[in-house]
Amino acid sequence: MSINTDNLSDLEEIERFEQAIKTFAQGGIDPDRFTAIRLHQGVYGQRQQGVNMLRVKVPGGRLTADQLAAVADITATYSQHDIAHITTRQAIQIHYIPLADMPAAMRRLAPTGLTTREACGNTVRNMTACGLAGVCPKEHVDIAAHLDGATAHFLRNPLNQQMPRKFKMSFSGCEADCAQSLLHDAGVIATRRNGQPGFKVKAGGGLGHKPRAAILVDEFVPEAELLFALEALVTLHNKYSNRTLRAKSRIKFLVEKFGEEGFREKYREEFARTRQALAGQPYPQGEWRTPSAGEIPGQGAPRKLFAQRQPGLFVLPLALPLGEITHQQLHGLAAALRTHGLDEVHTTQDQNLAILNVPQHRADALRATLAQVGLAEPQTGDNVVACPGTSTCRLGVTSSTLVAPKLSGGIKDLRIRVSGCHNGCAQPETGDIGVYGEAKRLHGRLVPHYQMYFGGCGMNGGGLALKGPAVPAARVEQAIERVRLAHIASGDASFYDWTRAQEADYFKTLLSDVIEVKAEDAASVMRDHGDEADFRVLNLGGGECAGASQVLIGANFFEAAHERHYRNALVFQRKYAEAAQCNEAILRLLGGGLAQLLGGVRLDKLDLLAEQLRDLVPGELSDEFTALAASFASANKHEESDIAAQNRAVDGWTRQVGSYATEHDAQLDLSEALPA
Repeated sequence: MSINTDNLSDLEEIERFEQAIKTFAQGGIDPDRFTAIRLHQGVYGQRQQGVNMLRVKVPGGRLTADQLAAVADITATYSQHDIAHITTRQAIQIHYIPLADMPAAMRRLAPTGLTTREACGNTVRNMTACGLAGVCPKEHVDIAAHLDGATAHFLRNPLNQQMPRKFKMSFSGCEADCAQSLLHDAGVIATRRNGQPGFKVKAGGGLGHKPRAAILVDEFVPEAELLFALEALVTLHNKYSNRTLRAKSRIKFLVEKFGEEGFREKYREEFARTRQALAGQPYPQGEWRTPSAGEIPGQGAPRKLFAQRQPGLFVLPLALPLGEITHQQLHGLAAALRTHGLDEVHTTQDQNLAILNVPQHRADALRATLAQVGLAEPQTGDNVVACPGTSTCRLGVTSSTLVAPKLSGGIKDLRIRVSGCHNGCAQPETGDIGVYGEAKRLHGRLVPHYQMYFGGCGMNGGGLALKGPAVPAARVEQAIERVRLAHIASGDASFYDWTRAQEADYFKTLLSDVIEVKAEDAASVMRDHGDEADFRVLNLGGGECAGASQVLIGANFFEAAHERHYRNALVFQRKYAEAAQCNEAILRLLGGGLAQLLGGVRLDKLDLLAEQLRDLVPGELSDEFTALAASFASANKHEESDIAAQNRAVDGWTRQVGSYATEHDAQLDLSEALPA
């Protein structure tokens, strides 16, 4: 697979999505099916009817002036609220866009190289990186080259079009791991072993339901084999993760299922096969260097002007309260970059921005230009991150965007993370103080609460935060202030170390009066921030973080397409026996999918599967499968002419099954999964 990162957009794809919107409006596509289509194109549902959120993938958070201007135009032209939102995964979300306007918004992005494809749904999501990738003095390599290669490799890849759940990756340029591999499905960390450049690879991390820290799965992967390692992990997830119980279908649950060493063994099995199939294909190559000593910037933007590894150049950070920026500010920022001869800005995991390559003598002039549109550097105490919560999200329980501006990290500049529900989009388990919204019943009434976490850090040497007590939402400011003051009074410099030095019930005791709600005080905690009525949790039919319901045979077709890609690569390497094994896998996948579509069961042996298909779908389709299965059983050699004929037969049968499946289910879209 060639690596091309010049432009990630696809205009024909946008046209197909526009047609799907029209067909859906005319009643030609079921709502569940359309949800899957919509999510695949980065269009997410909101609490509000008639509008959606558009999520723009920003690989590694890197943006140019032209891309900023495109986002500004979309925000001004199509959004009803004129605000773009930076996420903790360095993507950009634009809310309140009518569905019919989405294709036009996507077309505005396309000339700048940005895409929304696979920004949502059961896919490989936007890949995150160190906020200072390319300019940090401590990095071994500008990790952007490897992130770009992985982005291009997985985008539209059949392997990850219909996975059990989403898959998130991070890329760090040195062992400090500012991109926080700890909380990711897969994390890449640049390193050296015996002087040779390569990567540590971690996997199985995740927040939300049952937070789990990633484990080390490979101590050292050479640069030429990094994509093999990542594909092995995605394959492992696609093959083994639960497709029916959505709450347990992230890859972190495979670590729980197999055990850490069992998980590593499964990874090694997939890695060996992936390395064999993809041998000789292009791979990303970076410019490796010797890191210098200096300050570690951390997982977000630096908090002040930061000296780059390039002499005389600096990073200027910009604070975005709640990660929000207006179209006027976006246009102002783009214009300021052009005026001052700059063209690179990064979104960061703390929802801020970092302008790169600023000459020191131009910093004050740049500050003055940006001040005209209300953009300025971070201030002590404002390191507060919040997800949209009940402002737009269907899963939101509490109004995170209303409480967050009331909170402060104080003189120690603690990292405060506020999520509106337990899914943790604001990454509360990796903040100094993190909270997520939930509902608790007190004195017969439903009361909004925030579950508290203390001392989290997703970087190297850190760990998931310690779970504390839950406090009423009306008192969360008081609770955070008391914890901050207790830390200051202790004299300890490190909040992380201080939290871990306390007894197990320390925070519960410290906040005992804040937690307790007496009957006579119940009325004072009945309402969430900004509400005029008593608290209630709206049933909006669930959120879309878990993606839409899947049609199993569709997933089988995409997995078969992945096997076909491997088969063709192996044929190119003249590994005909291995290519034949891919053909067998294709038959098992599609034969089994066809059987299940018709009410049968999955069977791994081709002869038994052939017998079942003869009962379920007698005629040409099952006869051809039976003949193919028999030819595999009797084959004892694999010459080039043999495998070429076999490939044609298998691909022909694949197209037949595709036609049958789409006739059986007219809304099944297999256009990207069938042989050319």
